Amino acid sequence: MDSPAPPAPAPGQDPARESVPASAAVLLDPAGTVTWWSQGAADLFGVPADGLRGRPAAELLGGPLPTGTAPVEGARLRRADGGSRTVDLRLLPAGPPGGGALLTITPQPADPAGLGLPDASLARAVLQQDRIATAYLDRGLRPVRLSAAFDALLVSGLGTGPDGQDWLERLRTPEGVPARAACDRTALDGTAVIGVEHRLDEQRVFSLTCFPAADPDADPDGRPRGVVVVLVELPAAGRARLGLAEAYRRAAEIGGSLDVVGGARELVDVLVPALGDLAAVDFPDAVLQGRDPQLGYPGVQASAPRRVAAKATGGRWPAPLVQVGEPVPTVPDRPEIAAVAVGGALAFDPDSARYALSGDPRLIAAHVPAGMRSAIGCPLYYRGRLFGYVMVWRTTTPEPFDDADVKLVQDLCDRTALALDNAFRYTREHATAVVLQNSLLPPPTTDTTTACESTGAYRPADGTLGVGGDWYDAFPLSSLRTALVIGDVTGHGLQATATMARLRTAVHTLAELDLPPDDLLIRLNDLVQRMAAESAEPDTVGATCLFAVYDPVGRELHTASAGHPPPLLLTPDGTARYLPLDPGPPLGAGDSAYEVHRTVLEPGSLLALYTDGLTGHDPDAAMPGLLTRLPGLAPADRPLQDVAADLLAARPGADHPEDDTALLLARTRAVLPQSTLTRRYADLADVQRARADTGAQLAAWGLDHLAFAAELIVSELVTNAIRYTHGPAVLRLIRDRTLVCEVSDPSNTQPRLRRALDSDEGGRGLFLIAQLAERWGCRYAERGKTIWTELALEPRF
Repeated sequence: MDSPAPPAPAPGQDPARESVPASAAVLLDPAGTVTWWSQGAADLFGVPADGLRGRPAAELLGGPLPTGTAPVEGARLRRADGGSRTVDLRLLPAGPPGGGALLTITPQPADPAGLGLPDASLARAVLQQDRIATAYLDRGLRPVRLSAAFDALLVSGLGTGPDGQDWLERLRTPEGVPARAACDRTALDGTAVIGVEHRLDEQRVFSLTCFPAADPDADPDGRPRGVVVVLVELPAAGRARLGLAEAYRRAAEIGGSLDVVGGARELVDVLVPALGDLAAVDFPDAVLQGRDPQLGYPGVQASAPRRVAAKATGGRWPAPLVQVGEPVPTVPDRPEIAAVAVGGALAFDPDSARYALSGDPRLIAAHVPAGMRSAIGCPLYYRGRLFGYVMVWRTTTPEPFDDADVKLVQDLCDRTALALDNAFRYTREHATAVVLQNSLLPPPTTDTTTACESTGAYRPADGTLGVGGDWYDAFPLSSLRTALVIGDVTGHGLQATATMARLRTAVHTLAELDLPPDDLLIRLNDLVQRMAAESAEPDTVGATCLFAVYDPVGRELHTASAGHPPPLLLTPDGTARYLPLDPGPPLGAGDSAYEVHRTVLEPGSLLALYTDGLTGHDPDAAMPGLLTRLPGLAPADRPLQDVAADLLAARPGADHPEDDTALLLARTRAVLPQSTLTRRYADLADVQRARADTGAQLAAWGLDHLAFAAELIVSELVTNAIRYTHGPAVLRLIRDRTLVCEVSDPSNTQPRLRRALDSDEGGRGLFLIAQLAERWGCRYAERGKTIWTELALEPRF
């Protein structure tokens, strides 16, 4: 509980004397041990009457004894209850030389005026003067002592309530925070508040200082015993200087958001109430539409401004004036208007304002507030372009704007115009990068029919980083397989986007060679190293990448990672897990091999490939949550676009993401067993059987019209495989939207298409295959190769 206020002294009584207890005396032996003491000493130390004998005096004092007979003032005496007291000490000889000594202890006044101050004269000087309003409040902010000057302020209108405390609510900062908040903080933890502007009304402004009244050694809980408040009423000049200082201090807040309308709001927040009572910012439509204003003065008609920000000290914008969002009425296009529009800030009075508006009552009502005393107008002009116009009015403040005010407004408008120009530069680069990024990424939704259904999404970063080099891709490969790619290029901006474009093109080119995932990443790593060698800043060129190939026939997923986070797998039974990849180093970080992870997927499995923007700065903390959320977000019948939108909405800092994010979702499918045929042939005599097996299977599938071309292709491929590799040939037929014919053999020899001469006896097999098939190619496995062809199910002509 708060301590009650001490009783007022009787008339003629000195409060300082009443708080001084009697002196104490202690007799010491030659060793400095207590042998006798007075009752005052026992009271002063706070110990029983028999608690001092035999104790060293240095222990009681908390320090060494005085030397000599000179008095020691302001020493700290330790009490038994843990507190302390400020005292004066003097050591006098007692008895013959070398004998004992008498220690006299005289306490200094403990609390001369309820302030916790040891100096009575200082306390009286502070409280009795009538120039500076000083008050001592207890912990509950109840008045204990008030100076005469503070009493005078209360009488003159600062306080109206019976307890004199309502001034704590009536005095408020320009932001509307009452003085009680500052005093409460000081009473709670001792934080001092120095010279903060508080307003009683539009005419009376005070500088508030409050600091703790505390004696830490005597206050066991360490809290201040009270609060000392000093109020200084500022004259007009002082208020102006305070407003200028506050405005300059807050000028750094302008332009931090790179948003043109946000910059206008920040400007009026600085101007009101620090400088004026009303302030407004108007922008031409070109600025609001994100277009650079034209060079030079555009003219009144061309500028067509619209009010984008306004602020009034009372919080309510005057109704007759142009409101936020409304177009600003066009003023006469006079030479002085053009001069002001591209010149500096200008202060004017009501008469000059009415003259500039040609005395038109409609324009005066829209541009001149009631009771206007003075105004400043200033253009937002930078690099030869007019971004807008700023107006500041004084309506209740009688002092007109002076040169210092004009200079301040000019400085603030110059800073705002620079911020607007920076915002436009950022907007242009950001828009260019976004267009480039979106043009380089595949369509958001890709349906590869047999292999999987996939959906991709990209979200750029917020703030100054803009778009980056995150990308995703999903594209078909040979034999109905699908490639799934996710990558993240180092850095942000156009450079990162250009690097991403080169890598995405390289991935497509290498994937067309039917390279396995580990070989593809090795070659992509070589490309990034060459790009780094060509760059002026090689340390900024790098990327992570994950490349996966899904085969719907065998339902196998082959995945390799270059420093990229593992994909998330959700099985049809609702179980979610991360694939246990062993990622190699990021692309460009050095020569290294990459490992391929193989897993068999159930049809309907969901794969989520993502960049680190989805997990934020702490992936170890975010990835378990992602694992938990995905089953609830991705039931089997839910569209993948909706799943992707929910995952992106739940990423860390989704409202203002610090990194761009790419996300690729793929729901797998499988080729039915009845849509495939696999046969093995070991001898040239089996070629005829291969033709027969092919014809019979096509007849069963109802594809007799493809029998001639398919039998010829199979005959050529099986013959070459057995004749030149001396190993078995494995035939696989797959029926989908196309007919796929594959022949695998144990050789790694690259088949080569050439045009045979008239005299050549062979060399026409691959040429015939190329003429008959829609597409054909060759891919390599760990052992051997596979030559594949695709035939359209329907005739091309």
